[in-house]
Amino acid sequence: MVFTTIAGQGLSALSNYGILLLVLVGTMAFVALVINPLIVFFMIRKNPYPLVFKCLRVSGVTAFFTRSSAANIPVNMRLCEELGLNPDTYSVSIPLGSTVNMAGAAVTINILTLAAANTLHIQVDFGTALILSVVAAISACGASGVAGGSLLLIPVACSLFGITNDLAMQVVSVGFIIGVIQDSCETALNSSTDVLFTAIAEMSSWPKEKRY
Repeated sequence: MVFTTIAGQGLSALSNYGILLLVLVGTMAFVALVINPLIVFFMIRKNPYPLVFKCLRVSGVTAFFTRSSAANIPVNMRLCEELGLNPDTYSVSIPLGSTVNMAGAAVTINILTLAAANTLHIQVDFGTALILSVVAAISACGASGVAGGSLLLIPVACSLFGITNDLAMQVVSVGFIIGVIQDSCETALNSSTDVLFTAIAEMSSWPKEKRY
């Protein structure tokens, strides 16, 4: 698909893909470095960034290169052990999270669907965008367990705007073109968030002086 795109439209076509990729990666970075820390602070009432950065460094980096939440389960289990978490908790939450975590997948579905709507000059109001976000988050549960699973849900999201399946599949093909980076960042966000949310769920009940 990359070869066909360059052959048919020239190298200039890659700049448009680059802009879309920057929006995707930028949004995932915002979730990882702003939204997740806010959730952590709300739960443990301490500086969230040491824990956030540790999860990103240990879990996120390896998940970026493996591009598989399932393959990263041993890394996450070891990290939970280092954090002193209860094995009865993380032995369930980590394997479950590798299948149903939707953080990165929901971002991919939302961004690519809104990009398609913008390209087709479809007006999207705040209410419709909010409904799209809810639908994407719910439908993305389980997508992390399938390679390219988030892309396969784009036609469902596009149907909210009356976009035909033929056009929706063109959006999917765009996703596959940028998938090397997009899928790696998506998996890194998913996997690191598995550990992060497992940790804060338990740490929130710890005595204040014991928290990370």
